[in-house]
Amino acid sequence: MDQYVVIGNPIAHSKSPAIHAAFAQQTAQTMRYERLLAPIDGFVASIEAFRQQGGRGANVTVPFKLEAYALASKLTPRAAAAGAVNTLKFDTDHIIGDNTDGMGLVADIVNNAGINLSGKRILLLGAGGGARGAVLPLLEQLPVSLTIANRTLSKAQDLQKIAHDFLPDAQVDCASFSDVAGHFDVIINATSASLNDDVPPISATLFSPQTLAYDMMYGAQPTAFLRFAEQSGAICRDGLGMLVEQAAEAFFVWRGVRPQTSTVLANLREELPTSKPA
Repeated sequence: MDQYVVIGNPIAHSKSPAIHAAFAQQTAQTMRYERLLAPIDGFVASIEAFRQQGGRGANVTVPFKLEAYALASKLTPRAAAAGAVNTLKFDTDHIIGDNTDGMGLVADIVNNAGINLSGKRILLLGAGGGARGAVLPLLEQLPVSLTIANRTLSKAQDLQKIAHDFLPDAQVDCASFSDVAGHFDVIINATSASLNDDVPPISATLFSPQTLAYDMMYGAQPTAFLRFAEQSGAICRDGLGMLVEQAAEAFFVWRGVRPQTSTVLANLREELPTSKPA
């Protein structure tokens, strides 16, 4: 039986085994998917041992996405743009590194929320790993502009340069949180502020009743960012769909079959206890 894992530290909270078990049953795929706890200093050794035991692929979560990037012998363009890997596929001769986070974000917005990103003005809050994984998939949707805002402007500028390296003609702007202004069709919170029940220091005037406010975090209750956006009448959506859709993309990378996600997403929504990162 083909074996897959989600590897991280900690890992006991991961919903990935339940998600992939549902995908496998739905698509009649014979496979096993389990959690793998790796020592903080033992990611590479854990992956190599799993591979030698016949493992076919792995999802990678905190804190190992950068180590997975370094371990991969081949990178997909979206992994190269993200500078991090959350999906590994083991071939005979190669370890292929991919990043499905951004595709999961786009699929949730476009397919589940029903919002076409083409021609939209998008504001991306943050310049860390979550934002880096989102930039290329967002730009591939052909928005009229993408603005990257961050507390430290230089980090937003670094991400702007990466975006232009892959898509030189894309309209990518950057600003500090305090300086970002205007009106946006979509505002995505890729910061970790919601983990502390906090909000990035941005103006409420950025939101309108036509704005989609999207938080990459999710929970049984709206995050601080979504509560802030809701006060301006914005359309609000959390990152649970992103979690499911990035898993579906990884499943497709491994198995060549694209699972249906709506039932899995609905079941997870009913089980939510606390806020977690997508």
